[in-house]
Amino acid sequence: MELVERQPLLDQLDGLVSTAATGDGVMAVIGGEAGAGKTSVVRAFAEQVDGAVRVLAGGCDALSSPRPLGPLYDIAREMDGPIRSLLRAPSRRADVFEAVLDSLSSTTVALIIEDAHWADDATLDLLRYLGRRIDRTRSLLIVTYRDDEVSGKHPLRIVLGDLATSRAVHRLKVDLLSPAAVRAMAAGSAVDPDDLHARTDGNPFYVTEVLASGGASVPPTVRDAVLTRTSRLSPAGRAALDAAAVIGNRIEPWLLQTVAGEHARAVDESLEIGLLQPAGDMLRFRHQLGQDAIYDALSPLRRAELHAVVLDALRTRVTTVADYPRLAHHADAAGNADAVLDYAPEAGDRAAALGAHREAAKQYERALKYADRLPLERRRNLLERWFPESFATGTLGECSECAQQLIDINHRLGNVEGEGNWHAFLAWTLVHEGRNSEADAAVERAIALLENQPPSAVHAHAWQTQARLRMLNRDYDQSITWAQRAIELATQFELPRIHTGALNAMGSSRLIGLDEEQGRTDLERGLELARQHGLDTEIASLLTNLGSGHGEIYRFAIAERYLTEGITFARERDLDGWLWYLTAWLALTRLFQGRWEESADLASSVLQTPAADIISVIMAELAVGRVRARRGDPDVWPALDNALELSIPTKTLQRLAPTHAARAEAAWLAGNTARTIEEARAVYDLAAAYRHPWHIGELGYWRWKSGDLNHQPDDSAEPYALQIAGDWLAASRAWAALGCPYESARALAESDDENALREAFATFDQLGARPMAAHTAQRMRDLGVTTIPRGARPSTRANPARLTAREQDVLALIAEGLTNKAIATRLFISPKTVERHVTSILDRLDVATRQDAVQ
Repeated sequence: MELVERQPLLDQLDGLVSTAATGDGVMAVIGGEAGAGKTSVVRAFAEQVDGAVRVLAGGCDALSSPRPLGPLYDIAREMDGPIRSLLRAPSRRADVFEAVLDSLSSTTVALIIEDAHWADDATLDLLRYLGRRIDRTRSLLIVTYRDDEVSGKHPLRIVLGDLATSRAVHRLKVDLLSPAAVRAMAAGSAVDPDDLHARTDGNPFYVTEVLASGGASVPPTVRDAVLTRTSRLSPAGRAALDAAAVIGNRIEPWLLQTVAGEHARAVDESLEIGLLQPAGDMLRFRHQLGQDAIYDALSPLRRAELHAVVLDALRTRVTTVADYPRLAHHADAAGNADAVLDYAPEAGDRAAALGAHREAAKQYERALKYADRLPLERRRNLLERWFPESFATGTLGECSECAQQLIDINHRLGNVEGEGNWHAFLAWTLVHEGRNSEADAAVERAIALLENQPPSAVHAHAWQTQARLRMLNRDYDQSITWAQRAIELATQFELPRIHTGALNAMGSSRLIGLDEEQGRTDLERGLELARQHGLDTEIASLLTNLGSGHGEIYRFAIAERYLTEGITFARERDLDGWLWYLTAWLALTRLFQGRWEESADLASSVLQTPAADIISVIMAELAVGRVRARRGDPDVWPALDNALELSIPTKTLQRLAPTHAARAEAAWLAGNTARTIEEARAVYDLAAAYRHPWHIGELGYWRWKSGDLNHQPDDSAEPYALQIAGDWLAASRAWAALGCPYESARALAESDDENALREAFATFDQLGARPMAAHTAQRMRDLGVTTIPRGARPSTRANPARLTAREQDVLALIAEGLTNKAIATRLFISPKTVERHVTSILDRLDVATRQDAVQ
């Protein structure tokens, strides 16, 4: 059927491929609901440019565990360069990606990847990689996906968010059909076009199905529409279609003939009614929904029988590990345990090597369903392969269960070293779940088990784990002792990853609690070692601890340097697991630096990310809560309540002290003295026991402000000690030296000096700190000051458009010609946050374009 209302979209694609041909490559992301006609559009485009541009097309499969880099296998034989050989060999994923990019750079290519909502992790990483670099090529990358199946937490949604503001990435939409389009399609039929549009909402698939069925009622689901059409097939035709549904969306003729036998030729009936269509030298379902409907209509027994036939046929022709995911899929559906155990682990290994952690975990899980029939050694091996992949996908509860199973298996096998090793791994999973007390018990058990064993790499792993746990708990001396022991073994057995991890624990302990300079030296030494060995995750971890550690001791200028370096490093290597904690701590750093809008933006970008871990969420919520409290904004307590709820299970000073301090401050600003005392007392004794000067100082300060403490606490950090001692001027200077304008003004606000109070008021007013500005104004009134400042901001008067400081920053970068993505990178915020600022700027300036705003 002729396409209607799609020419504007085709013209857009034609313009994009012309742009790409000039050397300015483009990525077009085409979304639309199921049945909207995305495939029809890209195929029409391919026909339109055929001969002028080389077209390559591949697609993602709707397997329960998709084949890693499946689209590349579809097009590899037609691409230039070593891509086919790299895919056959156990190559590094980076080499494959670079080869694809080179292929797209040599000549003008239209590369089409369909159905990205089914993409595996490796393919998603490929899209992210190409999207960030496509502008260096002469090619057009077209990606289609079902936007009604991509929720906020869908992996593809995160990729699209990462690429959303790139100049080279264009988002296109296949809209539903208008009533006029449906009337044109229904011309010559007996179907009432207006009623048809009302009942289908203009979905091209539904419209086409109803028209193809001769005007039958529109079914409530696509399944009903497809099954209505299948009723026109002969028994042989239905048998062939059933076999095709089990084979998959791409059907090799030889395989269909093997599975359907004598009925295979009747597949032409399905081609005639449009359920199937040719796809090169294969067949495919016109819509995946059609395949799903037919597959679901099969009885479980018939499905299993057909999957068994497909499996046997494939095993006679398939010889490469790249097809093992498909074999494992059919073996599992057929209930063939032996075949699952043959193919799924190998498929998992292949996915893991390509960085497709989610698919690797699914394949190992598929094999683990039948693991009870394996000897203990093979079961242990399978669990050991599954654990890191599951950990990478964030299924921490399952990881803890896996580690416990491995502990039990090693115990039954009499492998004391293995049992101890997995107690150490269990400790790490428990830490990430916020169950620190249980983690401590697990690592103690690991060390006890290994005590009488000859020294080995496993000892080094356990000791490094203990060093890190002790550091997290702020047991500084113990952490250093364990780290030194781990370093000795790491040096002996040449274990650079464990060596850098131990330096990380030791340096962090010294930096935060014992010797700032020595701690920084240790951490820098670890950073150098990690860089020498190319240990990207350890580099990110060390930069994170250097940034957050300096932040915890209020060295915010130094913290900012490491945090921004870490964010850049993590972004360049797609190490999003580290990115969120780095960003959360930069948000806290900006808070204390008085850059509150930036702090809120950074924290929001973390909280908007479904993949952010618990500790990142805690620190981001603290930044949000403190900014809101200091500005007098609403919704202070939801953020701080969530931070407390997440912090309590950790039972660590590291999380509880800043959480209760933030809550004490919010209570004091709200005038709730009793709650201020309650929050400040909650972990004060714990901070004193660990002699943490900054936590002692802040919690003691809020107790003093509320009349619950009348003396200077021992071991208090200097600025807080000066304030409690009544030396407001020295305290203000100390805070200013640390780059903390709000705290500096707060110290001035505790004086009886009119000039100091006016200076404090001006700072609060400039920051937007309404509660403290009001408090300071009232203090001046109480002291008899007759002329109280009104609080008109010079920055506001000088800015007739009333842009905020953050909006002025964004506008300045727009004037430099930066895209939203580039602005996000420069300001360390999310592209979505930049988009919000740009919208606000255009609204405030009452202009329609970025160019008008700059002018």
